[in-house]
Amino acid sequence: MQHEDYPALFLSADDASNNYQTFFVRLIQGEYAALLLASLFSMSFLNGAGYYVTYAIFLFAGLVILLTRSLRKPEQDWYRCRALAESVKTLTWRYVMHATPFQNEQSARSELRNQLHSIFEENRSTAEKITSDWSGNDQITNAMNSIRNMKRDERLTYYTANRIDEQRAWYTKKASQNKTNAKFWVCVSAAAYVIAGAMALTRIALPNWQYWPIEPIIVVAACIVGWMQIKKFIELTAAYTVAAHEIGLIKLRADPSMNDDDFSEFVNDAEKAFSREHTLWIARQSD
Repeated sequence: MQHEDYPALFLSADDASNNYQTFFVRLIQGEYAALLLASLFSMSFLNGAGYYVTYAIFLFAGLVILLTRSLRKPEQDWYRCRALAESVKTLTWRYVMHATPFQNEQSARSELRNQLHSIFEENRSTAEKITSDWSGNDQITNAMNSIRNMKRDERLTYYTANRIDEQRAWYTKKASQNKTNAKFWVCVSAAAYVIAGAMALTRIALPNWQYWPIEPIIVVAACIVGWMQIKKFIELTAAYTVAAHEIGLIKLRADPSMNDDDFSEFVNDAEKAFSREHTLWIARQSD
């Protein structure tokens, strides 16, 4: 399904999650930038009130960003909105695949409506923070009903290609990206340490030169270490790799000879696996 084919509640929660994630990352980047600029000004290239006022401004800017991040906690809103969005997505796939409890044609729509309402009520504090851009969209879209009206074999093929294979490709791609990012930032951090160490030794030969940017380089190295801890590249590489393999094992159960009950169990087991991995991801991000 296309992004716009999901229920309005998913679209709103998904957008809110992305917005809070962007806000959180920009706060971190702003705080690191303020620290780096303050460390450059600490070298006292110039004198005068204006210079030191600017120096103080960068320090206070870092403090304001730190307090904003600590008080508003946008990362928590990011995680909660993402959890809400993924819960709705799981319900959507169960509905369109006729999985329990959506097997009965007469009660499927009302059952989905009730479960969406239940999720909304359970996450009301989170729902109050989601975007309103998609509130006018349908909760049960035409695309959802079109997929639901497919024959079982067609639904199995569709589910395998557009849910299982899509999730497996996503986790595989993310594992590769996190592995690459981990290597890159380790190399950059190591280079910063080497440069700072080389400058410290060079000061022995040039004791009269005052402007050695050793402290700013140390700040850069420290910021990189903090960034790697926040992004958890190494941990996510391992977790996403395991998830990709687990999804590959789930795919082996896709058998065209399954009856309706077996297919329902297959879909629900797959969705539980996706939900479990996402729950663990949120827990890791909240550590």
